[in-house]
Amino acid sequence: MKKSIAIFMMFVLILGVLGACGPKRDDTSSKDTGKEETKAKPDKLVVWEDKDKSGWLEKVAADFEKENGVKIEIKEVEMATKMRDQLRLDGPAGTGPDIVTLPHDQIGQVVTEGLLAELKVDSKVTDSFSKPSIDAQSYDGKLYGLPKSSETPVFVYNKDLMTEAPKTMDDLYTFSKDFTKGDKFGFLALWDNFYFANGIISGMGGYVFNNNNDPTDIGLNNEGAVKGTEYIQQWYTEGLFPKGIIGENGGSAMDGLFTEGKAASVMNGPWSFEPYTKAGINIGITALPTLPNGDHVKTFMGVKGWHVSAYSKNQEWATKFLEFITNDENSKYRFEQTAEVPTNNALLDDPAIKENEGAMAVAEQSQYAVPMPNIPEMGQVWDPMAKSLQTVVTGKAKPKAALDSAVEQIKAGIQSTK
Repeated sequence: MKKSIAIFMMFVLILGVLGACGPKRDDTSSKDTGKEETKAKPDKLVVWEDKDKSGWLEKVAADFEKENGVKIEIKEVEMATKMRDQLRLDGPAGTGPDIVTLPHDQIGQVVTEGLLAELKVDSKVTDSFSKPSIDAQSYDGKLYGLPKSSETPVFVYNKDLMTEAPKTMDDLYTFSKDFTKGDKFGFLALWDNFYFANGIISGMGGYVFNNNNDPTDIGLNNEGAVKGTEYIQQWYTEGLFPKGIIGENGGSAMDGLFTEGKAASVMNGPWSFEPYTKAGINIGITALPTLPNGDHVKTFMGVKGWHVSAYSKNQEWATKFLEFITNDENSKYRFEQTAEVPTNNALLDDPAIKENEGAMAVAEQSQYAVPMPNIPEMGQVWDPMAKSLQTVVTGKAKPKAALDSAVEQIKAGIQSTK
């Protein structure tokens, strides 16, 4: 009981809720937009939701249509890469959506391209979410989205193969050395992918942009970053990770090994919980073990959000729909359907989340996480770091040289955009 209370308090702290929950907002009132009257109703609003994630939205959209007389047309578009690219094409052409969903680290770039509309909502709407999640949806002091969910990688293990989660990476390393034989592995992680590798690199003292996202101060080849990359390399060179989990197919290969009972534990995000459970794995979920230096793994924290297209002719009604789908009731429903953790303050004490092992693990790990930078320059980081890490884990380059090369490419990429 004491442990549950402690973790719940950590959840409250990381989501920025240091006092009482924000005031409950009116879920349907148009006065929240700060305008005297709502513009004429459109025949429909077009919403782009992430691929394979629209099931929950059908009910909520139907509720909105019944309440407001506006039809919602839902289209699935893969969020991480295709959503942004498709908006660039369809928005100016007049065939795009009214509403899109994006990871927060893309906000700076799409705002500078003029693709998103600034949101005008009452303060009681923004106050109903955790401050960090609203900050993640903001750029240059303006709000461009309402939070959908937050996520960060955690430790997922098969309780039938690992009786309890290790507290330290040293303990996990020892377990893996003993467990790994043939096609069996003690622990797997996509550390050639910078999204996951950053947790190790930052935990050892590296960083992406220092001093409040200053793109002129890059710490991806400092002493700590090199130590972190050397630690990553160790798991590959000692055969604790199979060769098949490198590159674009790494994620599916890792998931396959885990769901087949050939991997005792993995580092993965909350999107994996439901598929692992449906595969019949008796999973346990906790924050990640501490690093050999005694520090926590500083994973990236991401906040998915809902946004209004700058090309929408129905921006006021689109904003009204955003407020509706992110209210407490609908956010809880979405969590129950997708297991993605919402950032609504009022839901922190709700049993649906409070008693959920996965949600609590995400909350605990989030207190050690660092928000992904949402400035446009972040777009220049991913590819050079991925290629750099892949050369290291395949033995084609030493960590220091690979990171120096990556930082040179990042700086050149940033300079080329000016």
